[in-house]
Amino acid sequence: MLSVRAIGNQLFSKNFANLRVMSHPISLKIQKAKNEIIEDHDIHNMKLGRPLSPHLTIYSPQLTSMLSISHRITGMALSGYMMALGIGAVVLPNDISYYATMMDGQFSSVTLLAMKFVIAFPLCYHWTNGIRHLTWDTGKYLTNSGVNNTGYIMLGISSLLTAVVASL
Repeated sequence: MLSVRAIGNQLFSKNFANLRVMSHPISLKIQKAKNEIIEDHDIHNMKLGRPLSPHLTIYSPQLTSMLSISHRITGMALSGYMMALGIGAVVLPNDISYYATMMDGQFSSVTLLAMKFVIAFPLCYHWTNGIRHLTWDTGKYLTNSGVNNTGYIMLGISSLLTAVVASL
């Protein structure tokens, strides 16, 4: 009885016995590389007379896309506010009440109301739009008319909420 090693050696020697006979010498020539200029995709299409893809230029603004973009922008604004408050709490010598009192004496009531609106709007808008998205997660208002109606309702509620918060 042959061992596994012996069987493997027999198979190896039979399959590769003629390997030298089949091989032949290969000669390689050294050639200089071709200097191919690789064109940019846009330059190539311009040479062929193809127009650029119009992407955003052909779409008219829709309520849903504008609300989505503004939701992202208000989220970034809120992140910026939080970073500024955190850095201010660490770096500035006084607490926030000192600076609020200082601003109250230096600015007119209309300017203060505008500043409060700028601070309150991203919070109120992002919060109400987040609630709108949570209602979508339940499977409600996912039709075209439902999405548009909830968008208008959200804008109204966030505007009222911003007015109330800014007037405090």
